[in-house]
Amino acid sequence: MITVFGSINLDLVVAVPRLPTAGETVSGPDHQTFPGGKGANQALAARRAGAGVRMVGAVGRDGFADLALASLRESGADLSGVRVMTGSTGLALIGIDPVGENQIIVASGTNDRVEASWLEGGLASGDTLMMQGEVPFQEASNAALRAGRAGASVFWNPAPVPEGDASALLELAAVVVVNESEAAAIARNLGIDGDPESFAEQLAGPGRAVVVTLGAEGVVARTGTDRYRFRSPEVDAVDSTGAGDAFCGAVAAALDRGETFGRAVKEGVAAGALACTVTGAQSSAPVREDIVRLADRIV
Repeated sequence: MITVFGSINLDLVVAVPRLPTAGETVSGPDHQTFPGGKGANQALAARRAGAGVRMVGAVGRDGFADLALASLRESGADLSGVRVMTGSTGLALIGIDPVGENQIIVASGTNDRVEASWLEGGLASGDTLMMQGEVPFQEASNAALRAGRAGASVFWNPAPVPEGDASALLELAAVVVVNESEAAAIARNLGIDGDPESFAEQLAGPGRAVVVTLGAEGVVARTGTDRYRFRSPEVDAVDSTGAGDAFCGAVAAALDRGETFGRAVKEGVAAGALACTVTGAQSSAPVREDIVRLADRIV
């Protein structure tokens, strides 16, 4: 079982001819709405990749809440851990250019008020706790401690990277997934080399695996003993918004059903590539059969 302690948003997406620079306005012809939030995105990605998933988070008492939870509810994910609170559901404003690159601004809303205490009694030995960086860092740290006491493993995707010292939570994580910019930011905070290969090598160790995603170049990954590098398969990309979350969800789902770490990373690479072919962070999350088929071709 995978429990996701994280954010739930509604995404407002605008396709633009190019991404704006600072102070610039760029217009698009229309907008679309999609369920989002990195926590909810990864929960849905793991669910579509075949895992049992429980979501723990918060939405507001507003017109966005049902829309934000629609895909998770349809997937059959357990939403008993989602609280409805006074305030606004999280909102993400996303611009996407013709090659699928994006810029994102997030209004956190009720995501800023989630509490690790909501996990009480919800974690067991052998479970996985998935977390990201869109809920308060102290609550994420407290959640990781609860997971440790319950015998559950921690899968941490620190996106966005928390301010300050993340070393304590890194020590508690069994799997850490970051992209290149997140690796560089964490490396600066820790005073270590931010080169992807070096970063993974320095932070991996007994009981901890580290993955650095490289976009179209694939991934580098390290465990305490093994090194992996997989290139991403070529796809016709239209939107990269959900690629990282699809990657994380697929890796967590594969590990949850007992796959080797190397195979789990291949399935993550396949899921991330497939997610780039569809618009929307959650609507783009691929199903297990498609993930497995493409992962079999990755060497």
